[in-house]
Formats: sequence, C-alpha cells, structure tokens
Amino acid sequence: MTADLPHDLVQEALQWRHDLHRHPEIAYQEHRTSAFVAGRLSEYGYEVTRGLGGTGVVGTLRRGSSKRSIALRADMDALPIHEQTGVAHSSTVAGMMHACGHDGHTAMLLAAARHAATRKDLDGVLHVEEVEGGAQKMIEDGLFDQIAPDRIFGLHNWPDAQPGTVAAPDGAMMSAFGTFDITVSGKGAHGAMPHQSADPILAASQIVSALQVIAARNVSPLDSIVVSVTKMHGGDAYNVIPGSLHLAGTTRWFTAEGVELIERRLTEVAQHVAAGFECRAEVVHQRRYPATINDAGAAIFARSVAADAGFGIVSAPPSMGAEDFSFMLERKPGCYIWLGAGRNGENPMLHSPYYDFNDAVLGDGIRLWDRLIGAALAA
Repeated sequence: MTADLPHDLVQEALQWRHDLHRHPEIAYQEHRTSAFVAGRLSEYGYEVTRGLGGTGVVGTLRRGSSKRSIALRADMDALPIHEQTGVAHSSTVAGMMHACGHDGHTAMLLAAARHAATRKDLDGVLHVEEVEGGAQKMIEDGLFDQIAPDRIFGLHNWPDAQPGTVAAPDGAMMSAFGTFDITVSGKGAHGAMPHQSADPILAASQIVSALQVIAARNVSPLDSIVVSVTKMHGGDAYNVIPGSLHLAGTTRWFTAEGVELIERRLTEVAQHVAAGFECRAEVVHQRRYPATINDAGAAIFARSVAADAGFGIVSAPPSMGAEDFSFMLERKPGCYIWLGAGRNGENPMLHSPYYDFNDAVLGDGIRLWDRLIGAALAA
C-alpha cells in the first residue's frame, strides 16, 4: 500500500516549479536546471550520473534484493518564446520561457523521487531520468548500457483534459516528426519587368498550395499525415524579384508507408510545379522523431494504477504532435501518459506565450508517479 504523501511535498514542488519557470533554459543548455536536479537527487541518496546527451541526469535508487526495475522520465527544457503570461514567477530570461510545462514535469518527478527515497516498502531499482529533449543523444551516450529498466514511463501535462484524468492508450500516442527545406531557384529581375524573370516567389506560392494535395488526395481519409509549410523567406527589396526563395516546414506520420509517401510526393510536387514556372526546386526532408507507440502491457498497467489511485481514465485519439520519448520506447517497453491539466477551457495551448503550467495538478502528478513506483517495486 502506498504511504500518504508528506504534507509539505506539494508545496516544495510548487517552489521548485516557480524557480525553474523563472530560470528557463532551452534544450542542451540546461546547466542550472541539470545541476539543481542532480543536487536534489544526490541529497536524497540516489546514485547520480550527469552529462548523458549533454545535460541529462539519471538518478538510481536501489532497495532490497529484487532485480525488478522501472524508469521514470521527465523533460526539463524550455522554449525560445517571449513570455506574455504576466504571472509573478515569469521568466527572467528574455526570449525564453517554459511554455510547455516542463518545469512542472521536473518538479513532479523530483518530488516523487524524494518521497520514494523515504519509502520502506520498495524492493527493486528505480531510475529517474531528467532529459532536455535529447533522448536520442542520451541513448547514443550509453543510457541503456548503464541502466536496464523492465519498463519505462513518461508523463506530459495535457491542457485539453480535465484535472484528475489520465490518458494512456495502447499503441499509437503521438506521431513521428520530420522537417523539410525547399529551395526554389529561378531568375531574378526588376520588379517592373517581371517578364524578364523566372519568378521563384510565384512558383513557391503555387508549391505551398500544391503540397496540400499530399494529405488531401494521396492518403486515405482514414490515415493521418501532415505536411505544413511554416516558413517562406526570399527577397530583399520592394522592386526586385529575387533569384531564389526558401520554404520550410514540418511533416507528421505514423507508418513507414506514410513517410515514404511524404518524401516521394514532396519532391515530385515541388519539382514539377517549379518546372511549370521555369524554376527549379531542391528538396531535403529529414526524419527527426519516430512515432510514440505505447506498449500495450505497459499502458494497461499504467491505466490500472491510475484508476486505483482515483484518476478518471479518458480515451484520446493520437496526437499529431511529436515526442522524443519515442526513442526510448523503441528500445524499452513502456508508456507515455497524458495528465489532465485543463483550467475549464481557459488554459492557453502548449507552446503559447500565454501558457503557464497548472499548479493545481502538481499533486496529481506526484501521486501518479508514487503509485506507479509502488505498483512496480513494492515488496
């Protein structure tokens, strides 16, 4: 049976969360955050490894003689966004903020780790991982050569779901993620003499529209892919048609067939449309993150633990957002969990300059982590 959480634990997590929010650090630069996490874990008696993937931290707690093991992961990076929340604990770093709630994730897992170190009923190995969006780099640095958890779990706050609820579906949870760059080259000319040009701006504008045919006409309505152009850069003067223009954007998919289709059609559509305007298109697509696929057994376990802890279990369709925890799920069975964190529909979406983690769910996250630890490792 899980012991009651200490009365001061949530308040301490709140203080940590606000401090982390005031001092955001973007991916691979979280030196202060990493040192803070490592210091607390060392203080609680964890074996601490630093530097995996750059600023990643792994804490290991061993109790009893059992070989059972579990790994819990939280992300701790901020985003390059100018905060506009107006809260008292606003970012003190210009152009950076915790706009995705990773400050809350770090605080919740650290609080659960602190409590786990005081529990007398554990028999096994607990690994606590704090990473910065660099899951793949941690793996490349030997993460799973150093630790061998039976299962691994990650958690993210989800403003679209109400507090007190959890989503942990079997199978596909979040999509794979890629980026593309398209350079459209033509012939520059004076803006007053467009007939002398092979206008890359006109060609690129048509390419942006034509790329939408990939999702709209090349894929079954029952499947899901995304091709979104998010950047268009070109030209320097009001009266000059430039010689080239750059497009960039993001792609999302779930299956190998989906990404192969995207890559083939990106090139075909861009090059053929450009040729129709006497221009050329060079296309580069990069696969960044794989899809986040929950192990069915781990997901059933997570839902059972959450239900026993009093959480409502909600169904949720897969998100076209992406998550680097997917790299860990490719190597170990596990589950990614969404923790309800809404504010009655008034919470700005993730990655908004107006977003602030909902402090009311700090206790929910700590309690869920604590129950997962107990269910996996209690003697």
